[in-house]
Amino acid sequence: MINCLGLYPLISAPSTIACTTHIVRSKQYLATQKPVNLALGYRNPHGYGFSFGSRRSIHERVSSHFKGIAVMTDDKSTMSSTEEDLENIGIFHIDPSLKPYKDHFKYRLKRYVDQKKLIEEYEGGLEEFSQGYLKFGFNREEGGIVYCEWAPAAQEAQIIGDFNGWDGSNHQMEKNQFGVWSIRIPDTDGNSAIPHNSRVKFRFRHGDGVWVDRIPAWIKYATVDPTRFAAPYDGVYWDPPLSERYQFKYPRPPKPKAPRIYEAHVGMSSFEPRINSYREFADEILPRIRANNYNTVQLMAVMEHSYYASFGYHVTNFFAVSSRSGTPEDLKYLIDKAHSLGLQVLMDVIHSHASNNVTDGLNGFDVGQTSQDSYFHTGDRGYHKLWDSRLFNYANWEVLRFLLSNLRWWLEEFKFDGFRFDGVTSMLYHHHGINIAFTGDYNEYFSEATDVDAVVYLMLANCLIHSILPDATVIAEDVSGMPGLGQPVSDGGIGFDYRLAMAIPDKWIDYLKNKNDYAWSMKEISWSLTNRRYTEKCVSYAESHDQAIVGDKTVAFLLMDEEMYSGMSSLVDASPIVERGIALQKMIHFITMALGGEGYLNFMGNEFGHPEWIDFPREGNGWSYEKCRRQWNLVDTDHLRYKFMNAFDRAMNLLDDKFSFLASTKQIVSSADDDDKVIVFERGDLIFVFNFHPENTYEGYKVGCDLPGKYRVALDSDAWEFGGRGRANWYL
Repeated sequence: MINCLGLYPLISAPSTIACTTHIVRSKQYLATQKPVNLALGYRNPHGYGFSFGSRRSIHERVSSHFKGIAVMTDDKSTMSSTEEDLENIGIFHIDPSLKPYKDHFKYRLKRYVDQKKLIEEYEGGLEEFSQGYLKFGFNREEGGIVYCEWAPAAQEAQIIGDFNGWDGSNHQMEKNQFGVWSIRIPDTDGNSAIPHNSRVKFRFRHGDGVWVDRIPAWIKYATVDPTRFAAPYDGVYWDPPLSERYQFKYPRPPKPKAPRIYEAHVGMSSFEPRINSYREFADEILPRIRANNYNTVQLMAVMEHSYYASFGYHVTNFFAVSSRSGTPEDLKYLIDKAHSLGLQVLMDVIHSHASNNVTDGLNGFDVGQTSQDSYFHTGDRGYHKLWDSRLFNYANWEVLRFLLSNLRWWLEEFKFDGFRFDGVTSMLYHHHGINIAFTGDYNEYFSEATDVDAVVYLMLANCLIHSILPDATVIAEDVSGMPGLGQPVSDGGIGFDYRLAMAIPDKWIDYLKNKNDYAWSMKEISWSLTNRRYTEKCVSYAESHDQAIVGDKTVAFLLMDEEMYSGMSSLVDASPIVERGIALQKMIHFITMALGGEGYLNFMGNEFGHPEWIDFPREGNGWSYEKCRRQWNLVDTDHLRYKFMNAFDRAMNLLDDKFSFLASTKQIVSSADDDDKVIVFERGDLIFVFNFHPENTYEGYKVGCDLPGKYRVALDSDAWEFGGRGRANWYL
């Protein structure tokens, strides 16, 4: 019997939904079987015209002499730029409908190979090139400190700070032919001339004769005076003595078969209305994450950002940890603690744009020079009008050094296990996805609108990451669905391991806001969850931080709204709104996990149905932290119903631990019945049965399965322990 309790709706609220059930064959009936691959993809493209732009960077023109020497593309394969190899790009065997765009793939692949060849020729290879932090910024050498900065637009330059009373007249820097300024500062009486944890800045005079002070681009730490409102940040020379340096104690945990990701923001992770610290997060929040059977933590807002309310996405200092939550050594403690718990740690990396902040950030080095002498493009191409931020020139040699070195820095210095690349859609296209409704037509992906410079950078980045750390997990935040984004570079792809399935939360929000329960289409839901490219893995999610930013609500709050303030006590019967809300909260998240991808993501607090929304302190809310925290007390209070949603979240993660259905290539949707409101599908060795009907209970309901045998219930969302009514105690 597939039971659902029929409760009548109150006023305009839809009626209560009942149960989600999935079943597994009894152990004695399990048998080895050949996986069935389900080829899923976007609708067939139409139109075959293609042309690419004639704009070529200076580095591309320099590399036109390339003779076809083999270049490593990752740790396992090689690629040459011979015409034969460019004619036989692996991605065409996977998706033959891409062949009309062969010219595009050949062009960008040759650009990639040529760029790597240039790096090998002039820098000794990608490995050497990506260690720019050993040459730029502040570095200790025998008997002194060497400081280097790329600032070709500067006419004069000095290093200033606490160590010289902010007077750089005795610390003038020298410029080489590549626009790099440098100075060696000898030790004084055997001690560093620049003390550890002291403030420093780069002072330079530009073409207008004006002197400006900027935070060094490669600075490892930056702080602000907390007693001064809107005070500027200062660079900090970070070189702690050995006794104060954190020493990692635990190895990286093995890469999981499929990532179950807990997306977290350290600053807003405290129950109290304040900014939390790295060490408090490590000691208090990581154990919660581990207890709920997640295997990966994704940290937001790690890179320094002067504006807290930017959620960490307007980065000012790319090599510096956010000082609001502690020091670099504190962040290392957090990551080591996560590794000790068996948790991989991914970093939300922002290479799609940079803060427009001139005083505190990289934008301060732009004083009107040409694009080749700047980190950013000039004019409109260098400015994102919706984000009010600067856009990198990915064809620039020093920009490539800066960004690739940045990735290596976080991997090697802090032991991150991978990245989630933010804003990839903006990088891939000259229009940045602004006012573009992607339909799946391949012409939308391969045209003059494609920013090949950015594509080549991403290919280099993924090649580098996987050569440094073969087991790294790298995820792309892309809403466009560009084909090949999740294919290996060696096959002509861009090289990401996963892409975020960003259309899924949009579909759920649309249903919750605009459709009553009877209007829900099982066919549309199952299509939305399975609409992904064959062999390109996705991380699915019902909601992330995006869905709860001020102006919107969490899924639980959309379902239950004001009832969450008064109706969550389990000491009294649940109202129809609360019963329906908790049931749908569990079902929406679970079907998203089970059918939506090869990985799963949840944002901090949503595992227990966190109410309300996220609102960072700002002038508009009186600089309040009230909505910029996590109310852990709700799930910790035993008589509140939040514990049921949390328990189900823990159970569905444990189910994947046991059966590895997320990593299974077997995925078959056998029924999506709009009349019965039932979805049935198989994933791995499990059969999932979801009954979304607001009233109907089904007895003797026939469910198709791949193999005959006796099946038992492995997880039931209607179980008492998950706040249900325990109506599905049965065998099939």
